[in-house]
Amino acid sequence: MMTQILKGGCQCGAIRFEVTGPLTDTSICHCRMCQKAFGNFFAPLVSVRGTDFRWTRVEPARFQSSNLVQRGFCPACGTPLTYEAPDGMAVAIGAFDHPENLEPTIQYGIEGRLAYLDRLNDWSRRTTLDDIEAAPFLDKLVSYQYPDEA
Repeated sequence: MMTQILKGGCQCGAIRFEVTGPLTDTSICHCRMCQKAFGNFFAPLVSVRGTDFRWTRVEPARFQSSNLVQRGFCPACGTPLTYEAPDGMAVAIGAFDHPENLEPTIQYGIEGRLAYLDRLNDWSRRTTLDDIEAAPFLDKLVSYQYPDEA
């Protein structure tokens, strides 16, 4: 049986990683510290405890967000990458090349959950190309993001 290697990294590609082994502890955290660290409604994370994890280029810069936790991020593009605590490290699900394979199974810090997320499926929806007013902008758009690997 072949062992799967999952890859990922930051938006600009300066930081890349590989992880071998089962990723089972997938979560989102709604606490205010995670909201600020990700600049988002919540932080989607997956633990890499018990796996073979390695940085394949350079390591991220780190911010000491509390007395016990550091947050890893790319100093070049700002992509949030890790949550590092004494009991192990978790990696941002969105930093993986294929985040669709890492569905969260639990929510933490729900005391910080934003109430309007309960209505998420009530909000109107559009694909990127449905926004016809943005078509001239999108026609000129060239992505400089590091591409996802197969």
